[in-house]
Amino acid sequence: MLFNSYFFIFAFLPLVLFLFFFTAKHSRKLALSVLFIASFIFYSWYNYFYGIILLFSISINFFISKKIIEAEFQKIKKYFLCTGIIFNLGLLCYFKYVDFFIQNLSYLIHYQIDLFDVALPIGISFFTFTQIAFLVDSYQGLIKKYKFLNYALFVTYFPHLVAGPIIHHMEVMPQFEKSNIFKLHSRNLLIGLTLFSIGLFKKVVLADYLANLVIPVFDTYSSHLSTTDAWIGALAYTFELYFDFSGYSDMAIGLSLLFGIKLPVNFYSPYKSTNIIEFWRRWNMTLSRFLRNYLYISLGGNRKGPAKRYINLMITMLLGGLWHGASWTFVTWGCLHGIYLCINHGWIALKKSLTIPLNNGYIASCLSRLITFIAIVIAWVFFRSPDFTTAFHILQVMFLNVFTLPTSWYFRNMTQFFSIKTIVFSIFISFAISWLFPNTYQLLSRFRTALLIPKDYYLRRKLTWKPNLLWNSMTSILFVLGISFIQSSSTFLYFRF
Repeated sequence: MLFNSYFFIFAFLPLVLFLFFFTAKHSRKLALSVLFIASFIFYSWYNYFYGIILLFSISINFFISKKIIEAEFQKIKKYFLCTGIIFNLGLLCYFKYVDFFIQNLSYLIHYQIDLFDVALPIGISFFTFTQIAFLVDSYQGLIKKYKFLNYALFVTYFPHLVAGPIIHHMEVMPQFEKSNIFKLHSRNLLIGLTLFSIGLFKKVVLADYLANLVIPVFDTYSSHLSTTDAWIGALAYTFELYFDFSGYSDMAIGLSLLFGIKLPVNFYSPYKSTNIIEFWRRWNMTLSRFLRNYLYISLGGNRKGPAKRYINLMITMLLGGLWHGASWTFVTWGCLHGIYLCINHGWIALKKSLTIPLNNGYIASCLSRLITFIAIVIAWVFFRSPDFTTAFHILQVMFLNVFTLPTSWYFRNMTQFFSIKTIVFSIFISFAISWLFPNTYQLLSRFRTALLIPKDYYLRRKLTWKPNLLWNSMTSILFVLGISFIQSSSTFLYFRF
């Protein structure tokens, strides 16, 4: 089921809200059961087999976690932990990577092996990481015994299930025990609907429109591009992914707030970053946290010297790229970000050794933001391209053909579909919103709308959202525009990861 669908907005969501708060008057356990059943239906809507896999995964992980907690000896705890990790990674590899492995094996041995053609369950990467973190924390003694219902709801909770954020048990499960979530609060309702409306607008009005500029460059006319076409396509995808993921994150946090449950922030103006380290503190923040806490630190982090640190960074980002998809283009994207991070850390170390100030003023900050942004755009070309041929051709046209003026700067293909004014306006507005405008959590900084909001999120109170006629009217306009632009085939980009 999609957040950006008429059925979800006007039927599923109102019904679940009503049943949750109605049953909460009689039994909290019944209310949580309603939310769990609703989440299961939400996930299984298009394919009940996905729901069966999810329930199977939840049951096995809960059983293993219980065994880890109950085990008296460290060796037994480690045995169950390894069993759980192997189970989760095995399930993920079968559904997501088995055909990728077969394709590469066929290439190496020069013999075509039939593919399994396994359907990828939506969100399997997200709920796999969520449950691995739970098992590791069980092993480290950080988890008390939880009821199965609470654990199952923690994993399946529909606002976060299919595309994150990757929630941590310590953040969400204790909220299931608090009495305030079982009462309908008008402020939560108003702020939640505001967040949802902003996210819906970002997705269906901004991201889905920009997708129309991306397809001709990456899919239709990728071999016949001018420099202008290539840059328009690369920038359009950069902003499409931005608004798509930002929109989903806002909608997820807003939906959860309707039930009185706060989720962690997952997206915080990443294109304002002045370096790649900062970018990964702002982009897919909960994935970054998982990779840092459960992979990078487990590999040794930065505790064993600079060389080992850079190796650990590269391994972490390569696996992070592979997590996004079973393709060498995703691995290359991860590799590029690993290289970027190594350069960034090396540059900081060099400046410290030379006693050069880390902050060099406004102009240097703007230049750093521009360089970081261009590096991100280059990496996104690999992320979006169906193959290396397309990616390298687009990058060649973007950077090498620029010297074949003036023909390289013509709009060779884009003007078949859009006017030059429309294209320029779309890119300009995207730049303005992502670089200059305050983000959603800054606008709503009067209220604590989510968990893990960065400390710099406050705006002047005059600029922040208030529950008054003006702001509510603006929110209503965004909601109506979002509803008007909904397309039945428009899924979120992160659903496939």
